[in-house]
Amino acid sequence: MHIGIAGNIGSGKTTLTRMLAAHYGWTPRFEAVTTNPYIEDYYKDIHRWSFNMEVFFLTRRFKDVLDISRSSDTIVQDRTILEGVHIFVANNRDLGNISERDFATYMELFELMMSLVKLPDLLIYLKSSIPHLVGQIEKRGREYEKGMSLEYLAGLNEKYEKWISEYKGEVLTIDADNLDFENRPEDFASITDKIDARLYGLF
Repeated sequence: MHIGIAGNIGSGKTTLTRMLAAHYGWTPRFEAVTTNPYIEDYYKDIHRWSFNMEVFFLTRRFKDVLDISRSSDTIVQDRTILEGVHIFVANNRDLGNISERDFATYMELFELMMSLVKLPDLLIYLKSSIPHLVGQIEKRGREYEKGMSLEYLAGLNEKYEKWISEYKGEVLTIDADNLDFENRPEDFASITDKIDARLYGLF
């Protein structure tokens, strides 16, 4: 089984992935952020490095989803291949950071990849407001994220809402603004109760 965790930068995807893996005994699959050789250059000059960074992410995510499709484990994944395309690449195209020509090439590659795999069995979307995201980003203090603009985050949030509204698979939306599932057991339990209901027909 494949469980995907979706959400904007700072929404808590990595934390929730880790906690769900521990709770259910699932195998976690984390996003390759710190190992991306383009990430720091990208935040310094988004226009120059967008296409390079997104192709790197696409390649890594496709490898991940192939591994997941071949595994007999239940795998919980921090960000799916779908978000890289429908959120981040689309946003960079809209902002003029990726040309229409490069976007068309990227989408052709993505569509070929998706012909070989399927959607996650359940997608968990952590819905967050901009103030909440900014607070979380500041709290974790990653140097390369400090120059991220509110316009950039807002554009991503708009794309997440549109994508989720049109998503064809099974999706569970969690309003993350008023939850502290890392520090309040009752908040985490509210999430696992919803997951149990979707996956196992409980409650």
